[in-house]
Amino acid sequence: MPRRRRLRKVVAPPGFKGYRPHGCKKASKASIELLYEEYEALKLADYDIMNHDAASKLMGVSRATFARIYESARRKIAQALVEIRPIETVFGNAHLEGYWLLCNNCNARFTMPEELDQKICPMCKSVDQISVISKQ
Repeated sequence: MPRRRRLRKVVAPPGFKGYRPHGCKKASKASIELLYEEYEALKLADYDIMNHDAASKLMGVSRATFARIYESARRKIAQALVEIRPIETVFGNAHLEGYWLLCNNCNARFTMPEELDQKICPMCKSVDQISVISKQ
């Protein structure tokens, strides 16, 4: 029986639900699912320019696991670009750092102190469409 997968720490969720190819004449194919931990690995290695050792410690995984997550993310993005397929973000096997909320009306992800009784979306000002993504 394999070991249980350790949750990968994600500092902040992606600020988008997905990307779609622009100007494509072909019919839309099935989308590529980019996991939150794959997005985080790409962000840390390519955007924040961290080495794999430092990034793996930040995500709470081994360096080898980080390298596998990073490679998987790069392959998925390459596949989406070459095959002209949309990319969607999926929660995956991650836990978000801190307290994050999701507005089901405009899909904005944001953080807010837990002490506040009323949760209001900062983007669309919706009150009743808020759900908790992560709570530590």
